[in-house]
Amino acid sequence: MFKDFDAIQVGETQTLTKHITEADVRKFVEMTGDDNPLHVDRAYAETTAFKDIVVHGMLGASFISTVIGTKLPGTGALWVSQNMEFLLPVRLGDVLTISATVLKKHERERLLELDTKIVNQNQQLILTGVGKVKVLVTAEPEARPAADARPRVAIVTGGAGGIGKAICQRLAADGFDVVVNYRGQADRAAQIVAEINAAAGDGKGRALAVQADIATEAGAQALYQAAVKVFGAVSVLVNNASPRINPKPFGATAWDDVQQQMDVQVKGAFLMTGAVVPEMGARKWGRIVNITSQVLDGSPSVTWTGYAMAKGALQVFSNYMAAELGPQGITVNCVSPGMCETTLIGDIPEKAQLMIARQTPLRRLAKPSDVAAAVAYLVSDDAGFITGDTVAVNGGMAMR
Repeated sequence: MFKDFDAIQVGETQTLTKHITEADVRKFVEMTGDDNPLHVDRAYAETTAFKDIVVHGMLGASFISTVIGTKLPGTGALWVSQNMEFLLPVRLGDVLTISATVLKKHERERLLELDTKIVNQNQQLILTGVGKVKVLVTAEPEARPAADARPRVAIVTGGAGGIGKAICQRLAADGFDVVVNYRGQADRAAQIVAEINAAAGDGKGRALAVQADIATEAGAQALYQAAVKVFGAVSVLVNNASPRINPKPFGATAWDDVQQQMDVQVKGAFLMTGAVVPEMGARKWGRIVNITSQVLDGSPSVTWTGYAMAKGALQVFSNYMAAELGPQGITVNCVSPGMCETTLIGDIPEKAQLMIARQTPLRRLAKPSDVAAAVAYLVSDDAGFITGDTVAVNGGMAMR
């Protein structure tokens, strides 16, 4: 630990005594390369006004650094300036007393002004000056719970869909208890939960199905409270819920079509984030992952206007939440899938799907498990310093 700045008092003095020998001079010459004969050649020195070897002035002065670094203030000292006046020469065999006394303290800068002096064994003043020293502060340890003390509970909205199912299964396999949210696919949600619970144990998590309309305040709160009631807490939120794309040309698109997308994808993410953040912030740890889409990159997908508008708003919301929630230990990121083999693309002709696959560098469409793997990474400790980012899962179809 560094010295407590508040404990240092004006007038406090620390000293060091040093006997100067020929060995000290040799070491100083080896280190600095200063082999001026005045310091090392007695025959030469006798021809000068000094009549004998004069020890390097900075050799004596270097012991001021020793006092500062080991005594006042000691560990954590950063010597930032020094003026010095050399009053008398130092001779071989001299016994020097080096002292530092606190003249002033500057609280805001954590800066000390020190009166520095060197006297010899005859109490003659050899050197005088004033130095400035900054007292560093020890970095505070991260105030976050140990990994084994954190709850491992994830809410996945739209958990009964194709991508949602894969995310739930992957998180459960990674040891998270998973809340599978659904709105109208009760049978499918129940099947997912049954499969996860059948494999639970040995490091794998359990699952719970919760019906809730996250586009409403009541639904979002009910989903969160159900998770807390059964699993005790929530540390991960995956906002994955999305209506069918329902592509339409602009002339046939009503605002209700856009509103439906906005309500589920943006309002739902907004309400769910609001539900989980207080608990995550209090714990100083949380992970939020929002599922966006490749439709935000490259050329627009004509007739997907409402869907794309919602995904774009979700992306902006994610960035702003990453900036605001970061100081609370909460990361917020996006996963942006390319065209994925789920029912969401059921209205897209098979020929168009095959064409897109051929145009992708990896020559296939994304699979739900590909998206789930990206989510699993972003909620892991390995991604603890990643926030406000988007992981593109598109096989290279859109590159940045």
